[in-house]
Amino acid sequence: MALSNWAAYLNRSTKLLRDSSIKILRMEGADGPSRAPLTLFRLNSKQDIEQFATGCDADIGGMSTVHLELDESTERNKGSGATVTGRFWGEMRLDVRPELQGRIRGGYTGFRSKPRPTLFGEMVDDVSSHQFLALRLRLGGDPRLRNSYFVNLQTDGPITTDLWQHRLYFQRNDGDWEDVFIPFENFILTNTGELVQHQITMMRERIRTVGISLLGGNSGVSGSYDLGIDSIRAVNEEDVSRPPSIEKDPSRGI
Repeated sequence: MALSNWAAYLNRSTKLLRDSSIKILRMEGADGPSRAPLTLFRLNSKQDIEQFATGCDADIGGMSTVHLELDESTERNKGSGATVTGRFWGEMRLDVRPELQGRIRGGYTGFRSKPRPTLFGEMVDDVSSHQFLALRLRLGGDPRLRNSYFVNLQTDGPITTDLWQHRLYFQRNDGDWEDVFIPFENFILTNTGELVQHQITMMRERIRTVGISLLGGNSGVSGSYDLGIDSIRAVNEEDVSRPPSIEKDPSRGI
């Protein structure tokens, strides 16, 4: 294990032990769960970015490209509330290498948080006391791709290929920052990209990873994409500043 990874491992272990001890000393839970906003991830530093892994169809023979990096652009960060944010960008391409045509499907890129092992087991997030996932985002790139972004949650369940998914609905068209709110109860369970016929209740007590994917192949759209990400949080109704995204029809979830 590299020195930086070992340091991160120890830091997570220390944080988990400290947070657990604080809960015990404060007897948290005796007065009911906290409704305060819970920050799951921020993308405002190099260390924040290193918590995520990227992938795209080029990993199996496609032609798309993917980057997740710090964005220090004053112009793009104007209105974000931060001087530095994360930037997910690249080229969405539907083509694949000639020898793989008809065998694989192109048109996807994405990133997700890495698993967080500690000395006491894997670190997970408990959002059972919160109603909404809140993402502070900036939509740029080819406007034809605006309806092809999805947010993905993985719980600490027995089937590692299960993903809870919901489309990202943007309201702004001017490239400025906005908050997107999604009810946790509206996420749709998928497995290897397909809708699971028998939907179950999300195990919100153990959120393992969070990610965003761009599925141009589903909509048949290619082009340049550019998404700014400042933070990902769990919030309640009193923290929602605009109507949340509602997607009740499972057939529209993937």
